Amino acid sequence: MLDLTPAFFAFAIPAVIFSGMSKGGFGGGAAFAASAILALYLPPPVALGLMLPLLMLMDVTALPGYWRRWSWGDAAPMLMGALPGVLLGAVLMKHADPDLFRLLIGVICIAFVAWRLAQGAGLIRLARIDRPHRGFAGASGMAVGFTSFISHAGGPPAAVYLLSRGLDKMTYQATTVLLFWAVNLMKVGFYAGAGVFSLSTLTADLILAPVAMLGVVIGIKAHKVVSEKLFFGITYTLLTFTGIRLIWVALA
Repeated sequence: MLDLTPAFFAFAIPAVIFSGMSKGGFGGGAAFAASAILALYLPPPVALGLMLPLLMLMDVTALPGYWRRWSWGDAAPMLMGALPGVLLGAVLMKHADPDLFRLLIGVICIAFVAWRLAQGAGLIRLARIDRPHRGFAGASGMAVGFTSFISHAGGPPAAVYLLSRGLDKMTYQATTVLLFWAVNLMKVGFYAGAGVFSLSTLTADLILAPVAMLGVVIGIKAHKVVSEKLFFGITYTLLTFTGIRLIWVALA
């Protein structure tokens, strides 16, 4: 049961706006931050269930603009790999307690920041693959399915494969939009079966839907005036403190 109190909306509104900004103007890789921030206030499965319809709304809004501009040769094996990853996440959600989810989300937050900083510093360089590689794509897709299921954070494992393909910016973005639209659809039935949706979470989603769209619009406009360095600097700071806090709570 989710109490729709002023304290909840004080957490949820900034988190959802931030997620929309990431989706709308900064590649979407940090959109999972909203789930991590909400997991500080809510049980993690409730936070994940709350965010999924909002992320799907953002996906549906973005998909028409990238229609058929994706690389199906790369997307198809990733989607095939994503299904067992989603199934693994569903098994974990059924048997794990909330503290394990807090720990995993916290670790993913810290790992995401470390990976991006190492990539920016040139410590991680991905070898280019000239043609789609089914094995690599499938393994990446499985990681996408699992991390997306437990934290909505499938961006990094998707990027590991797609960046190695050297796709142009439009094809890369279109492929990620297609991938996460499909993966989020896979997750709906399992989330419903796990009982993470409720009348109160769906009511909150209806209230927050305009907030999510506002975040996307702000992101589109902010992309033109706010440097990626500033945006991701704020993102990394938020995720670092959020990750440390989630790990601390889980272990304590």
